[in-house]
Amino acid sequence: MHLPLLKKTIGFGCALLSLQCSDAWRREEGAVFHDIRDVMLRDKNSYFYLDAAAYPRHDRTLPIGVFDSGTGGLTVLDAIVRLDAFNNDDHRPDEDGDGRRDFQSERFIYLGDQANMPYGEYAAENNLSLLIEHIFKDLQFLLGNRYYPTAQSRIPAVDKSPVKAVVIACNTATAYGKEEIERFLKRADLPVKVIGVIDAGVTGALDCFAPSADGTIAVMATPGTVASNGYPRALQAQMAALGYHGCIQLFQQPGFGLAGAIDGAGEFISLQAVRPRAGYQGPSFTHPQARIDSVLLHRYGFDWTGHRMLYHGELSRTSALQINSIDNYIAHNLCSLLEQVRKARVRHPLKVLILGCTHYPFYLKEFKARLAYFYNYQEQGEYLYRPYMAETIHLVDPSIHTAWELYEYLRAEQLFNAGDQSASEFYLSVANQDNPEVQCDEAGNFTWRYKYGRRAGAIQEYVKIVPFSQSSFSIEIYDRLKKTIPAAFELIDRFSKENSKRSRIP
Repeated sequence: MHLPLLKKTIGFGCALLSLQCSDAWRREEGAVFHDIRDVMLRDKNSYFYLDAAAYPRHDRTLPIGVFDSGTGGLTVLDAIVRLDAFNNDDHRPDEDGDGRRDFQSERFIYLGDQANMPYGEYAAENNLSLLIEHIFKDLQFLLGNRYYPTAQSRIPAVDKSPVKAVVIACNTATAYGKEEIERFLKRADLPVKVIGVIDAGVTGALDCFAPSADGTIAVMATPGTVASNGYPRALQAQMAALGYHGCIQLFQQPGFGLAGAIDGAGEFISLQAVRPRAGYQGPSFTHPQARIDSVLLHRYGFDWTGHRMLYHGELSRTSALQINSIDNYIAHNLCSLLEQVRKARVRHPLKVLILGCTHYPFYLKEFKARLAYFYNYQEQGEYLYRPYMAETIHLVDPSIHTAWELYEYLRAEQLFNAGDQSASEFYLSVANQDNPEVQCDEAGNFTWRYKYGRRAGAIQEYVKIVPFSQSSFSIEIYDRLKKTIPAAFELIDRFSKENSKRSRIP
């Protein structure tokens, strides 16, 4: 999706934003549908009620809340807890750091809405009103005090702390929810700062250019983030505010299925599969928005070994082809992006790639390797993509700039704590099996139709939010977290082990 000189943005996302419910309630087919925001502020009998008047003000001892649709936001949390860019004594920027983590005295509460992920698919399923409801339920959890000790618990615990700031560690949730959350907090008179990752990603991209420089930037993000136009709007606004007057071309590539595959969602990947599967939702020959182009099969550079691509019979004759490895998802999406750039015949080579989904930095090495592959790819002795690619493409992870923004907020508001980072807490959502309306598959996860087909406004406990435990993730995901985000993993491991011990106490 090409934006020449940033003169205009794509209207699709703006139109989708108007789908959110603005009335307190609406009637449809005899049922009453409520707006989650009004329920949070008015319905004292609801699980989601929030006593805004009693919310603690300017309490530096409160933790910082972070939420995402799954594990991707942990890359943001890892960047925050690893940050060493300031002097901890006077809080001034320090180019070399002072050898002490800047947030070492801050506690964090993390939520991954695993049951409803990936958020990036709600736009494609024309159900943004439900996505907005999920985002506000995430917010309510961070601001509130309730959670369930286990998935089997019938009565919630009420000893969770509220938070002093909220980091939306999800690009899709930032795109569709940040401004809505800010309006809600103003309405509720809650002095809670909200920080999103999109502005941070654009800041990182512009850092690679002089104010007068021309160039090309690309964004790889979820379909929902791309449809929202969040990155084009943010880039246009920051260029104007910071005095950038060069010619910047922007391309966007929706990464259908990649975030879900990284989180192990069965609709996108299965390590046990040896043939095409029913219920697969990723790129294919017939996918209306993420087509595998048979003409480009030799360009994608797929790894065909070990059932990493699934098909029937002979490849040359198959009508069903499914991606079944994360590296192949990356290959498909990067090739699709570079085809956009090549066909546009950009005047200035692609210089910056924003990883516009917090799941993607888990596979930073794979992205770099694939970019090198395409840079060196030849057909008939000529480089196909090299004329449109810088030799070194900067991969921008918005997490680092998000960490900076959070630190500067705490400094400006004098909200630094003197606590212990190791006391951080981690939660995720699971399907609420006690709700008779919930529809799950054999693995206990929401079916695709139920996940994306529910109507917003029937305010129910579709999920239970429970603490991380050692059984929360597959061995593959657990090992990946350990290798790729060691600082955050240390906190997760401590919390999950302690929680597992508590859950075994009769």
